[in-house]
Amino acid sequence: MIIADELARRACAERGLPPPNALPTHLLNVPEPDVATLGSIIAAALTHSPAAQALLTDLEHEQDIPEAAVRDYYTRNRDRFLTPEALRRGVDPYDEPAPTDIHPYSRVRHRIERELRQAAAHRAFFTWLDEARADVEYAEGYEHPGDPTHQDHEHHH
Repeated sequence: MIIADELARRACAERGLPPPNALPTHLLNVPEPDVATLGSIIAAALTHSPAAQALLTDLEHEQDIPEAAVRDYYTRNRDRFLTPEALRRGVDPYDEPAPTDIHPYSRVRHRIERELRQAAAHRAFFTWLDEARADVEYAEGYEHPGDPTHQDHEHHH
């Protein structure tokens, strides 16, 4: 987490972002299920590092989500857009539900775009962190046990 924070601080400086020296005014609350997707190191960095949060926000602004991708997501994930009434009735979203059983595209489009933009930003953050830490050399004995480049990467602590 300390290394991720330092690398994020450097990336923020390179991008001309204001230095995030203060503690975050809010902690980014990473829901438990997302920790498994993000990984504990990234989840910790995004929760506690103002620099990592600033970098993620900047990366999110850079993501271009095409309209076709938003529409495709809506079409392929109809189950996510059932109305509460349809859910109570047990409507199958893939068995020709009535148009009133699914929220209209215009109502959920911005939410879908935001979710896709956030997912793309997370992928960009993962890529950035992998590339940024590629040249980091850890002092012997301070390697992370989950780092596959470390000879004893399967030990636990």
